[in-house]
Amino acid sequence: MTPSRTVRLAGAVVLAIGLAIAPLPAVAAPSGAATTSSTSAPRVSLGMAEAMKRDFGLTAEGVQTRLAQEDKARGTEIVARKLYGAAYAGSWFDPATGKLAVAVAGDAAADKTGLDVTVVPVAHTYAQLDAVKTALDRQAGKAVPTGVNGWYVDVQTNTVVVTVNRHKVDAAVTGFIDEARALHHAVRVVQEDHSPVPYADVVGGWPYWINNAGRCSIGFAVYGGFVTAGHCGTPGSQATDQYGALYGYFAGSTFPYYDYAWVQTVAGVNLWGYMEGYDGYWYYVRGSAQVPVGSGVCRSGSTTGMWCNYIQARNQTVNYPQGVVYNLTRTNVCAQPGDSGGSWLSSNQAQGVTSGGSGNCSTGGTTYYQEVNPILSAYGLSLILT
Repeated sequence: MTPSRTVRLAGAVVLAIGLAIAPLPAVAAPSGAATTSSTSAPRVSLGMAEAMKRDFGLTAEGVQTRLAQEDKARGTEIVARKLYGAAYAGSWFDPATGKLAVAVAGDAAADKTGLDVTVVPVAHTYAQLDAVKTALDRQAGKAVPTGVNGWYVDVQTNTVVVTVNRHKVDAAVTGFIDEARALHHAVRVVQEDHSPVPYADVVGGWPYWINNAGRCSIGFAVYGGFVTAGHCGTPGSQATDQYGALYGYFAGSTFPYYDYAWVQTVAGVNLWGYMEGYDGYWYYVRGSAQVPVGSGVCRSGSTTGMWCNYIQARNQTVNYPQGVVYNLTRTNVCAQPGDSGGSWLSSNQAQGVTSGGSGNCSTGGTTYYQEVNPILSAYGLSLILT
């Protein structure tokens, strides 16, 4: 198997799964790395910079500025949570100002902390809104109407959003909405045109097949294997490439409730800490620090390649046909069946693996990912870093 062929087979991540791949030079970064004159901007591969230019409408200089701003906002968010304490009501990156916006409830909104942030006064703390969301999660123990797509805390509007399929609103959906609104007046209903489904089980494209049938995408290389979506396979399921070569077996899997899994690879499989861009470039994976709502994020999957857009919310509960899944991150990045399990990066930081969503990459859509750090923690794994 040639190196170029292996790159294509790696699918959503260049996990170099061939049994006879020529190894990369030790410690060397892949060719095409984007350079920057700003030492404050994280270093990313040229291909990711090009994708950000395409999807965000930025110049090359604008990409570097954006990366530096988001990197600063990531650290500022941690400080803001501690400084505002109980009054904290959420935060997000605002591309218009290039700074972190922090929602603050009560008198603390007038407090000057010295942080370079935009303070947004709001009525409800994050803890209050999250309590409503948690109450809805408890109700999910009962049957959730199929017309209810999910719910999440929207920090930018200081509300709890319940999303429903406008074509499936019936008495059961209306009843669920009434119960949600009875919990708190901050509950807001948003209608959508489609319902989310897990992205899996589509023939064609790259890269790994489950029991020689359904196809998913590799997430991130870890020591001993790779992480992916839980709905892609159950413990013991076999994972192979398109030629039938064995990658390994699902060593752990959870779906629904959560949507994550890991595949333990067999001897001879080479694992690399990069993400495939389907454009001739590999993308650095150098950590897993989670970025604020509003930050740019890029997804790679074996059906549609790489697409970028924004994080809209964290900790959304999503109602799939197979059951409720918790703690997903909501984005307006498109995806399609077969992209499930694929990688999500912000700058060079791993964010998560594709779970599912609605829409497609022709008309746009909503896609959810499972954050990577809980997956690593659940199975005691460590990312392979560039």
